[in-house]
Amino acid sequence: MASRAFNDAPASALSRIDYRPAPCVLIIADSPETEEAWRRAALLAGCRISGCASIADGAARIDRQLAVDSILVGLSGEADEALDGILRRIAAAAAAGRHGSAIAAPAALIDRIAAASLHPGIQHLVDPTEVERATALAISTTRQPPRLHDVVKGSATARLQQLSEEVGRVATILAALSEDEAAATALAGRESEENAGERIDAGQVRAIIRARRLRDHFFKSDLFADPAWDMMLDLMAARIEGQKVAVSSLCIAAAVPPTTALRWIKALCDQGIFVRLADPEDGRRVFIELADPTAAALDAYLRAAQRIAPLNV
Repeated sequence: MASRAFNDAPASALSRIDYRPAPCVLIIADSPETEEAWRRAALLAGCRISGCASIADGAARIDRQLAVDSILVGLSGEADEALDGILRRIAAAAAAGRHGSAIAAPAALIDRIAAASLHPGIQHLVDPTEVERATALAISTTRQPPRLHDVVKGSATARLQQLSEEVGRVATILAALSEDEAAATALAGRESEENAGERIDAGQVRAIIRARRLRDHFFKSDLFADPAWDMMLDLMAARIEGQKVAVSSLCIAAAVPPTTALRWIKALCDQGIFVRLADPEDGRRVFIELADPTAAALDAYLRAAQRIAPLNV
């Protein structure tokens, strides 16, 4: 039947449920392949699976679930309206601190998923590798403070360590930004007064962005990866132009893999450096813009930098 999950007969489904004393996860997937991908990740992360459901049955399955450490959603293409109910429940659970979640989906679904899941408790992955799935699952099943399980050996260990360090770097940088926020805002105010006659236009900001991308033709792009700065510049140019920036567009501007960009966007929104705005014409899309203090500080910085050199990258 169409509403049945992928697990065939009920007896087969029961035979695949794991009752070990380990983090418990519920899998909701749109195909046998996406379900199996999360199953492998759960095994890699040392988790047990309490059950599986299709996208059509996902919302009802979540409502029946008594307790879970994480809900894993797997998508391989466009989803129908049933996905919206799942995303609403996941977002409500994250906001209430009941459990974490991880969503793996193609890039075409970034805006739709981000509209409902820009929360630190929801791991949003775009076309992830197996190790990225396991890492996201480990994070989503771990209570604060965040940490990663030692789940694999060999070559995958280095990748897990790299991802762990990346998450730590995000947290460290954002903590520093938060501590310096008052000082930065005050400095921006003084710079604005001193340079009241100067203006930074969108063309100047776009020139900085093009110069930054030009480096990729001469050096490996990951050598200079700085997604927070690249996104701030893109949002600054859009602010001057009066343009709105969707999450998917901002991921491109970040010049890093979409999953990494989404992690930064969520963290920067959580810190109040970016602001999330609903699209009044499309409930399945959100826009991101600079918070006013961030925009003031960036404007003052760019004007001060222009006095030193005509182009700052």
